[in-house]
Amino acid sequence: MHHYYQPEIETASREEILAIQNEKIVKQVKHVYENVPYYRDLMDKKGVKPEDVKSVDDIKKLPFLSKSDLREAYPYGLLATDLKNCVRIHSTSGTTGKRVVAFYTQADVDLWEDCCARAIVAAGGDKGDVVQVSYGYGLFTGGAGLHGGSHKVGCLTLPMSSGNTDRQIQFMMDLNATILCATPSYAAYLGESLAERGYKPEDNKLKAGIFGAEPWTEEMRRSIEQSLGIKAYDIYGLTETSGPGVAFECCEQKGMHINEDHFYAEIIDPDTGEVLPEGSKGELVFTALDKEAFPLLRYRTRDICVLTREKCSCGRTFVKMCKPMGRSDDMLIIRGVNVFPSQIETVLLNEGYTPNYQIVVDRVNNSDTLDIYVELEASQFSDIVSVNQAREKKLAGAMRTMLGIGPAIHLVAPKSIARSEGKAVRVIDKRKLHD
Repeated sequence: MHHYYQPEIETASREEILAIQNEKIVKQVKHVYENVPYYRDLMDKKGVKPEDVKSVDDIKKLPFLSKSDLREAYPYGLLATDLKNCVRIHSTSGTTGKRVVAFYTQADVDLWEDCCARAIVAAGGDKGDVVQVSYGYGLFTGGAGLHGGSHKVGCLTLPMSSGNTDRQIQFMMDLNATILCATPSYAAYLGESLAERGYKPEDNKLKAGIFGAEPWTEEMRRSIEQSLGIKAYDIYGLTETSGPGVAFECCEQKGMHINEDHFYAEIIDPDTGEVLPEGSKGELVFTALDKEAFPLLRYRTRDICVLTREKCSCGRTFVKMCKPMGRSDDMLIIRGVNVFPSQIETVLLNEGYTPNYQIVVDRVNNSDTLDIYVELEASQFSDIVSVNQAREKKLAGAMRTMLGIGPAIHLVAPKSIARSEGKAVRVIDKRKLHD
């Protein structure tokens, strides 16, 4: 027996979904054009008027929004409603300086929580469940989204936030948590911590986990499923589109259903911006169909993936996206934090080093490691170990301040980083995430 949170929409026919989308997009484009001067200018430059958009087929006439637009329009430039109608913000761990700040009306929060509730029900949750929310709370969207979704389903919600592993385990065992919501790397860490304390997978009452916010492999899924004795489900979202719950996995565990009544997805060629036919691999673009406060139209996620409309055995009719296969920009996601090579370069230059560096990302025991190798100039080179250690420590501190996570710094001799065609390979990502 399949369970749905909102069965009439989750199993709606293609025609019904299109009708909903068409009605919403006409209203939304008008709303944005009238209330967001920043986007109105982009539309005017492209020669598009709201009346040119009569259905979702016309979305391709609209201009894109990208991360750089969000930085340029910070803080209020993309706000589409009076601030007095807004009840909350969330924010990303931003790139250099400016963060992304997203605004929410109460209706926006409600719809977002509905999306997360769908994900919880798809993972087998109902009001008899105990949901342990171990995503970070605060500006990060993970905690708030799944906490709200859990309330909507009527589950007993444990608002743990991340960290304090002893307390996580105590509450998990004493309150019989049945569904764990966390980043995959934290879930893996909890699995190891339980084993270290002598617990076997069958000792806990967990049946499912809802894991997202960072890339993870099928191998990692299987290893978490074994260590916690659960079924592990993927969830997708980004702050710019509310947060987690844009798409969620069902019992098939083969790709995530996109909540198409709220988010319209396109796949584009990242170089030309052209919309690609169904089944093509390209960059995922989302249009928020009914958000009031922060309604982004054609937002480029930079995630590379494929959409499929193959019939799903769970009975949901929403289009599915595969797990993102990489990114069309140079952003790395390390321990759930967005890291850009440009941030690392900024720190090196500020601290008086050359921008000759190499970033090595790896995954050891399910946890991401970040090593940064920095070439010294001949004049900076020292044979004295303690001098180099002190410098490495200072540079690591400056990196932690900029990135939000601490790397291991290695100062190396001049010209020791291999260059191919005069260019050093800046980023080596050894995490085996994709085939």
